[in-house]
Amino acid sequence: MAIVIDKSQRWRIFAAHAFLIVLCAIVIFPLLMVVSISLRPGNFAAGSLIPKSISLDHWRFALGLPVTGPDGRVTQPDLPVLLWLWNSVKVATLSATVAVLLSTTAAYAFARLKFARKKAALTGLMLMQMFPTVLALVAIHSIFSRIGHAFPAIGVNSHWSLVLAYSGGIALHIWIIKGFYESIPPEIEEAATVDGATPWQAFWRVLLPMALPILMVVFLLAFIGAVNEYPVASILLHSQDRLTMAVGAKQFLYAQHYLWGDFAAAAILSGLPVSVVFILAQRWMISGLTSGANKG
Repeated sequence: MAIVIDKSQRWRIFAAHAFLIVLCAIVIFPLLMVVSISLRPGNFAAGSLIPKSISLDHWRFALGLPVTGPDGRVTQPDLPVLLWLWNSVKVATLSATVAVLLSTTAAYAFARLKFARKKAALTGLMLMQMFPTVLALVAIHSIFSRIGHAFPAIGVNSHWSLVLAYSGGIALHIWIIKGFYESIPPEIEEAATVDGATPWQAFWRVLLPMALPILMVVFLLAFIGAVNEYPVASILLHSQDRLTMAVGAKQFLYAQHYLWGDFAAAAILSGLPVSVVFILAQRWMISGLTSGANKG
């Protein structure tokens, strides 16, 4: 039997589709503008969305390839964009891995173990995350400056110092994983213990495989946060060969001359690592974001 849709329902469907199309256009328009700027000749931000002529000089600059100037001379790029991109990926991967390792074990303690002041510790972790990172920049620089005198590998101008600084913001990850752990019945671990598994084996072989979706969510959130982070990286990294993309991109914007075309090409490159990681972890993201909402 055919389904008849009344006029009011058809208008609602049309309005919903029109709203989604407008919303997608608003979201995609800035990206299209950045792509257009990266393909225009010269370093200008103003112009039409569709460039009149296509130039790949900005992309050659971002990829570290020789660039031919207006006078015909061939010059080498003076800013190591690909090196900055690699530094961002390296720091973000290490920071996300450390965040997952620390938050996974800490969340298990809060979800399964009983100890004094547990509720106060959870509340304290959340309160510490309420203050923005910029309020602690002076303290962070002072701490790592002193540590660098004894251990230069984790002092100022070191990637390991940045990884260690990012590892301090895992309170939110602990809360997320804790909620997921509490949605898993503890009887599953008790059954493994009855079968002869140690507490560590029950955690490693039973609980962690079931928590893989939420671990991928936490890894992705930590990765995105580290790639896009600027304040802490700007005070801990100084030399050009150690800068991340977020800090190095500022060098495209001089006080007297803004290199908008080169900046746009580098900005598009900086989004590729996040896009790749998101595509690889997408199937875990879908199940992990909706897990742990209800306590089982």
